[in-house]
Amino acid sequence: MKRNFKQFLADNTVVFIFLIITLASVPLSGLSFLSIGQEIVTRIGRNCFLVFSLLLPIMAGMGINFGMVLGAMAGQIGLIFAVDWNIIGVPGLIFASLIAIPLAAFLGWIAGVILNKARGREMVTGYILGFFMDGFYQFVVLYLMGFIIPVHSLNITLSRGYGIRNTLTLDSVRQSLDRLIPLKIGSISFPIANYLVIGVLCLFIVWFRKTKLGQDMRSIGQDQSVSHSSGIPVDRTRIIAIVISTILASIGQIIFLQNMGNMATYNAHKQTGFFAAAAILVGGASVSRASIPNVFIGTLLLHLMYIVVPRAGMNLFGSAMIGEYFRDAFSYAVIALALVLHAWRKRANADSARSALRGVQSMP
Repeated sequence: MKRNFKQFLADNTVVFIFLIITLASVPLSGLSFLSIGQEIVTRIGRNCFLVFSLLLPIMAGMGINFGMVLGAMAGQIGLIFAVDWNIIGVPGLIFASLIAIPLAAFLGWIAGVILNKARGREMVTGYILGFFMDGFYQFVVLYLMGFIIPVHSLNITLSRGYGIRNTLTLDSVRQSLDRLIPLKIGSISFPIANYLVIGVLCLFIVWFRKTKLGQDMRSIGQDQSVSHSSGIPVDRTRIIAIVISTILASIGQIIFLQNMGNMATYNAHKQTGFFAAAAILVGGASVSRASIPNVFIGTLLLHLMYIVVPRAGMNLFGSAMIGEYFRDAFSYAVIALALVLHAWRKRANADSARSALRGVQSMP
């Protein structure tokens, strides 16, 4: 019993650290529970889809897919075309998704092939790949759009006649999904359509895990050599995991940006991978194990900290910037802590396995 409790504490160290920080910051922030509740409800509906895109690569043993920013780029390109064509409301989001999904699938296939060549170093490779593709994205959006790729609206192009403006107003699709099914309880508004989309994604993940492909991914995540010996196409399955992850990231970025109502054309995608990774790790996941509850718990805790810590810093030190510094420091620290804990557990498990093997060999 004591060992199980210690194991529980070890597995949820990051969760408890964040819980302590946020609970201590809530009274210091001076915010009412209603305002905090409204922000949490909005942010969960806005961010969860992006975090869910990390589940399948983790299940396939590829760690956190920092290359999900490729999907975010695809989603932003889809939104640029939706705004340019002035497609209003939910049809505009569907149109943006129809453009983003095939582009994200292509980018995900490229990423999957590259990550198969960097087996064992997928996370850092995906991170660097995001930087590389960011340069290509900047080239497309800054030079090709309006110059080679037709852009009809002068309102979204730079004054020189080609290239997209630094900030794009998404008035045509602004909060169109959030307001599709309005529900207000007391003073808190619930984006029901967002939660329905997230619920459908949860059902898809639960169903997918039971399919042959999902079982193959789980087997590969446990042991690639044994999976290959069993006849599972390891490389192909890993590529599919990245492709699905990238597609989900593109849709998640569209949902995120329609809630925000504007898009920083050249910067909106850059921190997507870090914030999603921080959220799922705060929820108790690791780079080798993650579940649906980890997504919801992590998104809740991380964004609760984002809400209360800057205000607590302002009330304590007279400057909201100090709270912002704390927020960024904790976000990056949780990723580092989770990676260190994963490496420690992996080494501890390997030592235990070797000790058990030596014990068996020494028996008469």
